[in-house]
Amino acid sequence: MSVNADLWKRREAAVPRGVASMHQRFFHEGANAHVTDAEGGEYIDFATGIAVCNTGHSHPRIVAAVKDQLDRFSHCSFQVTPYESYIALAEKLNARAPVAGDAKTIFLSTGAEALENAVKIARSATGRRGVITFQGGYHGRTLLTLAMTGKTQPYKAQFGPMPGDIFHTRFPIPYHGFGDDAAIEGLNALFASAIEPEAVAAIVLEPVLGEGGFYTASYDFFRALREICDRHGILLIADEVQSGFARTGELFAMDWVAREADVRPDMMTVAKAMAGGFPISGVIGRADLMDTPGPGGLGGTYGGSPLGCVAGLEVLDIIDEEDLCARARLIGSRIKERMRGLGLSCIGDVRGPGAMVAMELVKDGDPSRPDPELTKAIVAQGLSEGLLLLSCGIRGNVVRFLPALTMPDDVLEDGLDRIEKVVRAAAG
Repeated sequence: MSVNADLWKRREAAVPRGVASMHQRFFHEGANAHVTDAEGGEYIDFATGIAVCNTGHSHPRIVAAVKDQLDRFSHCSFQVTPYESYIALAEKLNARAPVAGDAKTIFLSTGAEALENAVKIARSATGRRGVITFQGGYHGRTLLTLAMTGKTQPYKAQFGPMPGDIFHTRFPIPYHGFGDDAAIEGLNALFASAIEPEAVAAIVLEPVLGEGGFYTASYDFFRALREICDRHGILLIADEVQSGFARTGELFAMDWVAREADVRPDMMTVAKAMAGGFPISGVIGRADLMDTPGPGGLGGTYGGSPLGCVAGLEVLDIIDEEDLCARARLIGSRIKERMRGLGLSCIGDVRGPGAMVAMELVKDGDPSRPDPELTKAIVAQGLSEGLLLLSCGIRGNVVRFLPALTMPDDVLEDGLDRIEKVVRAAAG
């Protein structure tokens, strides 16, 4: 029996089946854009741990910063004795996050924890109970964030009842024939039928749907949301857990929205790529809102891990000094150019800002006929060509590309050659 097969057998015996793994390969080592499995098999990584290693695997500067921190201390809990790296990282994010007005930041451990705390802060600040999110949005696996997540399978099935006062409306997806005007009409219908706007604390959305398929909310839609929020005293929260830290070609996806649409969120949630692979998350928001919970109302034992904080500081410097925002735009444009150039009728749409790229697969070029089977085949067959790929999408028919933003040009072109071979073979 092979090493991977043996480990998989042990995995099935020891780990609950609810913890799914897309590939039956066991990660052994990663260096920048390459991964080696337990048998020495090598892969070009277009998954990066689900958009976590934007700075590549084992970036030497991040490794050095964390090793130095380990030599001093690994944990003390910021709630017991604070430490400077937490403050320094908060200061940097406060200065750069495109929120409306002066900002403050709290650090936590996971993206779901960040969303939970954003809701707590919104309810504290407004005195209201309701939260509106969007179908296709993904916000986490805790019970509250499951309620906020807009996809039943595989996330919500069997786990109810869900927490109350969470409401869903449709996200605008023009490719599916549902545009901005219809989405705003749906939101107004929700106000009329399910919860009055005066009872809504926050509207929460991903600027680019992550698990939902990399559909991007338009500037017009953000303008309309901001006007509705301002008119009714509702807070606008941008979930940037997957889209943050240079992935979209700006530090945050909301930087595009702030510049092009003059719309800024009241709060943002961040995680994933902010520490290059070390667990940390955060809520960045208007200072007046962030200060509404009283002392002890926010926190967590591991929140703002010292290892995550020093790694996060290094990530911000790497993004700036290696110009990874520009690199994301270049990598993304190259992926889109190559995938669109295949000229296959099964490729219905190729989209996404920066290096957050999706390829939606359909039958005979028809947007109404998704092809999840072809999607699964491409992801599975990619392994034989030395590729780590991911799927996603409301209809399970999207291949998503999330390469390291430090991926060299020759590795990118090699990877795209392999992807083209896989897609052509799977498409027949």
